[in-house]
Amino acid sequence: LEAWRHLGADLLIYSPEGAEEAAGRYGAVVARDLDELLGRCDVVDVCTPTRTHHGIVIRAAAAGRHVICEKPLSNRWEEAVSMIAACEDAGVQLHPGQVVRFFPEYAAAKRLVDAGRIGAPAVLRLSRRGARPERAWFADTEQSGGILVDQMIHDFDFARWVAGEVVRVFATMVGEGPEPTFGMAVLTHADGALSHVMGGWGHRSETFRTSFSIAGASGLVRHETGASDGLVFDRPSASTGGELLPVSHPARSPFTTELAEFAATCSGGAPPRVTARDSLAALGIALAARQSAATGEAVELKGMTS
Repeated sequence: LEAWRHLGADLLIYSPEGAEEAAGRYGAVVARDLDELLGRCDVVDVCTPTRTHHGIVIRAAAAGRHVICEKPLSNRWEEAVSMIAACEDAGVQLHPGQVVRFFPEYAAAKRLVDAGRIGAPAVLRLSRRGARPERAWFADTEQSGGILVDQMIHDFDFARWVAGEVVRVFATMVGEGPEPTFGMAVLTHADGALSHVMGGWGHRSETFRTSFSIAGASGLVRHETGASDGLVFDRPSASTGGELLPVSHPARSPFTTELAEFAATCSGGAPPRVTARDSLAALGIALAARQSAATGEAVELKGMTS
């Protein structure tokens, strides 16, 4: 809501709880129900719990409304596929909230890799951890998909964006439900690159932090929350610490950048940097990770990410 307000949008909100408070805080008008909202808007932004996404998106598509939907599109493959198909059949756009691609350091690292500064990506290491979400449904894997699907899908998407399609996934987990939960996954990319992805939901006092490194034959680019104001670029021949590559932080948040890009596309602009099919591919990786963690065996994706 804050991002949409920053973009100057007229805001209409429907929620079974908290609508009046949110509307007062962000200058929105409260809709009586979803039908009223769908009848009065141009774009629907779905920020509800994961298990409700499918029904809302299907109704929005039937009403002829463009849709922005938080990640994951669903925690069930068949539902995500049907959501994409419904929007395509209705001639409306579906954009996923894979916001990591819009964070300055992650976007800058992607540009650096695309420019050939490190050579072909060989090994990626990504981590993301913080306090367990307060809402109880996150701890219910039937509702959220758990940490591998709900949280680590961000880094699965980024790894695929940087290093290409994923063909094999091995994953493990420690803890689940209301206790601290940690997941680890190793992704094998089609060209042989490996991505090591770690995620954690810890105690309520834990500070949110992320890190990544991307290594190739010509160098390594790395970033850690709070460690620098940008990226660090290490060359194989360097005898001292890495070179700091400052990253410009725009005045608006990554969420505003994301929504501005989606809104421009809905108005006939260029395609955004992330698509619904990208989000479906990330979901395929996440669901394979869940299967691997449950069985202890690596899972071959067999085209689920393309």
